[in-house]
Amino acid sequence: MSELSYTEVGATRHEPLPPGYRHLHYRTELGRDDFAAAAEAILTFRMHRGTGARVRATADRAAPGVRLTVGLGPLTVPCEVVWTAEEDRLAGFGYGTLPGHQARGEESFTVERDAHGRVWFAVTAFSVPARLPMRLGGPVAVLAQHGYARLCARALRRGCARSRTVGS
Repeated sequence: MSELSYTEVGATRHEPLPPGYRHLHYRTELGRDDFAAAAEAILTFRMHRGTGARVRATADRAAPGVRLTVGLGPLTVPCEVVWTAEEDRLAGFGYGTLPGHQARGEESFTVERDAHGRVWFAVTAFSVPARLPMRLGGPVAVLAQHGYARLCARALRRGCARSRTVGS
């Protein structure tokens, strides 16, 4: 039995996101040749580590049921992977919050190749404050979540650029 702190498990996989939560949609284009490197960085938590976050996971690769803690500054948040995708045009995962997390909800990190060959990184989330610090943070907490999405994109771009350099 899961300890996830919300009921809409897997909802970041498909639209629409559930009502009653704050929604985050962040999307940015990567390089055309970056799909495989970005997918691997996301699925192995290298992207998260590339942001400077401390990541401890029960496995080296995202899979449903893998538990992880992500430490950002003084905060450490517990999560569980609830879905993964490893397809020709889509790769990534979604994780849900566990008790002790500052929020209640789900967040996904994906890379997708569109019909024109462009590669897109996306972060999709729905959440509400679950603990007092996040409730008190109000708009600052929302800005922090958006900021983390941008940090992930930056880390992913750096990792893909290193991969291209090594592969040359």
